[in-house]
Amino acid sequence: MLPRDEVTLVPPVLPGAKVICIGLNYLKHVAEGSYGAEPLPEFPTLFARWPSTLTVDGAQIPVPTDEEGLDWEGEVVAWVGRELSCATADEALDAVVGYSTFNDVTARRAQKITSQWILGKNADRSGPLGPLVPAHDVGDLRDGLRVRTRVNGTTVQDASTDEMVYTVGETLAHISRTLTLRPGDLLATGTPSGVGYARTPAWLLHPGDHVEVEVEKLGVLRNTIVASQRRPAHN
Repeated sequence: MLPRDEVTLVPPVLPGAKVICIGLNYLKHVAEGSYGAEPLPEFPTLFARWPSTLTVDGAQIPVPTDEEGLDWEGEVVAWVGRELSCATADEALDAVVGYSTFNDVTARRAQKITSQWILGKNADRSGPLGPLVPAHDVGDLRDGLRVRTRVNGTTVQDASTDEMVYTVGETLAHISRTLTLRPGDLLATGTPSGVGYARTPAWLLHPGDHVEVEVEKLGVLRNTIVASQRRPAHN
């Protein structure tokens, strides 16, 4: 058996899996940001993560070279357990095989330099994902699971999944009308209010900071922020 420090753990996500994320899924989170004055969209804002950006509990998360720091986004991920195409909301929810704790750690500078969020949501090793907990052990997120995020022991997010605007079943069904979902695909359900960039002054994660996301019934993710090991190229 290899020593633990010689093994790199990775989340159990297939390389070809789709990792689809909901943005702006809690009203208080919408209100705290730059979208608060706009009407709530009929359909969820969606963006994608690449599986290669995901990591695990206990992993170190590097701050990209051009970022002042990183922002936390504690949330829940739903795992798709069977193929979904033109599904109803009930069929889609029934296809969810389990849930995990997730931290959608975000590079805000990269996120905001264009109207597309993709770059800021796909920094290296920026998406720690917890173990899959079977859906029958979790129940319906609409009944409310407590979601909390702590930075260096201070609680910065504290909400419940019953505050979500767009439900898991409705969102998966909506996606499946355009894009077939397959076993192993993931849906990140969005973060509640309390993110760092919306504070005055802004509060970002820096090397040496410890961030925890705890979701009722799903467990705790613990990660440490570190400096980037990459050197910027010189002209």
